[in-house]
This record gives sequence, C-alpha cells and structure tokens, in this order.
Amino acid sequence: MDVFSPEKRSQVMSRIRSKDTKPEKIIRSILHKLGFRFRINRKDLPGKPDIVLPKYKTIIFVHGCFWHQHEGCRIASNPKSNIDFWNKKFSNNIERDKKNQKALKKMGYRVFVIWECEVKFFLKNSDELRKMLLSDINYIFSLKQNHNDL
Repeated sequence: MDVFSPEKRSQVMSRIRSKDTKPEKIIRSILHKLGFRFRINRKDLPGKPDIVLPKYKTIIFVHGCFWHQHEGCRIASNPKSNIDFWNKKFSNNIERDKKNQKALKKMGYRVFVIWECEVKFFLKNSDELRKMLLSDINYIFSLKQNHNDL
C-alpha cells in the first residue's frame, strides 16, 4: 500500500530528474577540477550518456542505485506496492543499460558506471576518479610509445 495519495505520488514522481541530478553534478565538478573537459547528455550516442570525454573516447554513466538496481546496495530496495510494475520497470532499465553499453563499446568507447552510492567516495578521493579514467589510457599511450621506439 502506498503511503501517498495518487495525486501526491504523481507530484513526488514528477520531481525526479533524469538528467542534471545531484550525483551527476558532483562528478562533473570533480572532473572539471581535475582538468577533464567533457560533453553531457549527447543525444547522438546510445543511451544519451551522462558524461562523454571525447578526447579519451570515454563514457561515464552516473546511475541512481534505485532506478538501475545496483546489486547489493541498500538504496536499491524494491517498492512494496505495484510490485509487477516495478519489477518490469527495473528489468527494462537494466536490459536497456546493457544494450546501450554494448553499443557504445562496439563504437570504440570505454564505458564506466559510477553508482550514486559511490559518489561520496569520489568526492573525498577525487584522485581515484582520475586514476580510474586514465588507467587504460596510460597503458595504451605507453604501448604506442614503445612501438614508436622500435
């Protein structure tokens, strides 16, 4: 049973943002302070990624733990009313995420997912975000450099 009337539930749900969420803004702020330049919500890419770093051919999705059902996360609880609707909704979200990530990888992008519950960690440890994003890139650059030295 829902704790809100249908009118109040509608009002509550209408205020939920699909872009420019607080976790997205925090991650974008950290990236900007680290010197990364990026584009947001590119409509020409599958899934309209939250953050695109074109220079690094890298995509970052900042997923809400509830809406994308972060496995093992306490925020990813299931509503107790309208269970069939929510199960279908969550399963469709997860399948769409997988499909979009697969398409982006096929296009040559590296895809990272930062979960809502991880944002506080990156806020306190911004260098970890930089390391994560540059990890494979440094390896690729070193391979190219070694190849050029031959």
